[in-house]
Amino acid sequence: MGKKSLTFIINPISGITGAKRKENAINSWVDKSKFNYRIEYTQYAGHATEISAEEVRRGTDIIVAVGGDGSVNEIAKELINTDSVLGIVPAGSGNGLAHHLGIPISLKRAIEVINMGNTLKMDTGMVNNKVFVSLAGIGFDGLVAAKYAKTKIRGFLSYLKIATEEYPKYKPKKYTIEINGKTLKQRALFIIFANSNQFGYNAPIAPEASVSDGLLDVVISQKPLMVEMPLIAGLMYWRKIDKTKYVEVIKSSEIVVSTKKKRWVNIDGEAIKMDKKIHIKVIPHSLNIIVP
Repeated sequence: MGKKSLTFIINPISGITGAKRKENAINSWVDKSKFNYRIEYTQYAGHATEISAEEVRRGTDIIVAVGGDGSVNEIAKELINTDSVLGIVPAGSGNGLAHHLGIPISLKRAIEVINMGNTLKMDTGMVNNKVFVSLAGIGFDGLVAAKYAKTKIRGFLSYLKIATEEYPKYKPKKYTIEINGKTLKQRALFIIFANSNQFGYNAPIAPEASVSDGLLDVVISQKPLMVEMPLIAGLMYWRKIDKTKYVEVIKSSEIVVSTKKKRWVNIDGEAIKMDKKIHIKVIPHSLNIIVP
């Protein structure tokens, strides 16, 4: 058999590792006996999607996102229901999908996973006409994502600072949720539609979520008191956030959520202002991805 075609798409401003170091890592550790590979750099928002679309047209076997969850989303949406395979070299801040899948954060070890080429056919999701691969969310989650997008300093501490500042003054919103043939009306701090199990930073919000079960874990959270937040944070990191009285998790393949006003929706870390009614659904087994 001949060598497979492999394209690495590097987001040069993602994470703390310099672009040249990422390129050097690829050149040092990619298995040249298995692959004919190329390296592309993104130059602006949405450029990774354009590159990926062209790579799919070329019939490229494997397209690798070298970046964070935003880069993964930009590339993955062009690979849905195609023969091209997504690879991930985590190089962002949260790296939520990579953590969920067990892909190493080390550049060398992540590239070694690409070399091995083990694949999984995973689910993806849609919110109205927007694809998400890991998580989507509305409410406080969407607000924090919108404010985080405006910051110049990236990373967990910046995200935590915004969340801590906004939390005390945030009032839970009213939602009408149509799910599994039932209609729920309630106030919530946020509603997360989880394909993978976490926001990133190894913070599982949906501990039982699976990327290959044909379902989304819908996490409906009430607002705990500020003094309870250290306990809640601990339960999240212990993968027991779903055991608290504030959180309800419902598995479903399709959900409709309505609000009185347009709200920010977090799509794999990108905040998008959406209509008052959002339709969320899973696209089962729609993306080929390399996993350890």
